[in-house]
Amino acid sequence: MNDVDSPCIKICVVDAGRGLCRGCLRTLAEISCWVNYSRAEKLAVLEKVAQRKRGQTTNPIGLA
Repeated sequence: MNDVDSPCIKICVVDAGRGLCRGCLRTLAEISCWVNYSRAEKLAVLEKVAQRKRGQTTNPIGLA
């Protein structure tokens, strides 16, 4: 299968300071281009998201 599931968790709020969606930790460009990305590009975005999660000290949506 060539498709990769989107990391979207339906919490679509962009943190203006960071430029990232608080739900999936993708940039607006990564979100808008997702459907046109190749499998390799999607996997690269997922790796960036994983790195962002590891560098995060608080919950992405600001909950305790």
